[in-house]
Amino acid sequence: MPSFDVVSDFDSHEANNGVDQANREVNTRFDFKGTGSKYEIEEQVITMITQSDFQLKQMLDILHQKLSKRGINIACLEEQDAEVTNNGARQQVILRRGIDADRARKLVKQIKTEKLKVQTAIQGDKLRVSGKKRDDLQNVIAMLKEFEIGLPLQYENFRD
Repeated sequence: MPSFDVVSDFDSHEANNGVDQANREVNTRFDFKGTGSKYEIEEQVITMITQSDFQLKQMLDILHQKLSKRGINIACLEEQDAEVTNNGARQQVILRRGIDADRARKLVKQIKTEKLKVQTAIQGDKLRVSGKKRDDLQNVIAMLKEFEIGLPLQYENFRD
């Protein structure tokens, strides 16, 4: 029985490289000289540290540019609120990996409303779609590409 998995993932090595490139650009830019601005990445959380809220926005733009050049979809970034104090500003950006339960249920509901002859199962942070015909599975992929869920989706492990 043909099946495939719907996942939301990114290459963590490329994310690390993108953050390193962003750090290099911040260190060489004239408007950031002497501010102590930097990016720190730990697991799936990127922390931006600088002096003002305006510089945080500039750093976020730089981060978006560097990550998108590395092939990481910006939709997987979740920006937290900026913490601005007298002696500096910091903001955390979370790299989201996997499909959470609420979004998975929305995807299953959307697939069922299309009345395609496929079965869907939530398996942890991914969604398994299986059906009797390969064409039905391809229709599901086309439908999911049009459906806006707020996460970048990838389709892998397609089996006949």
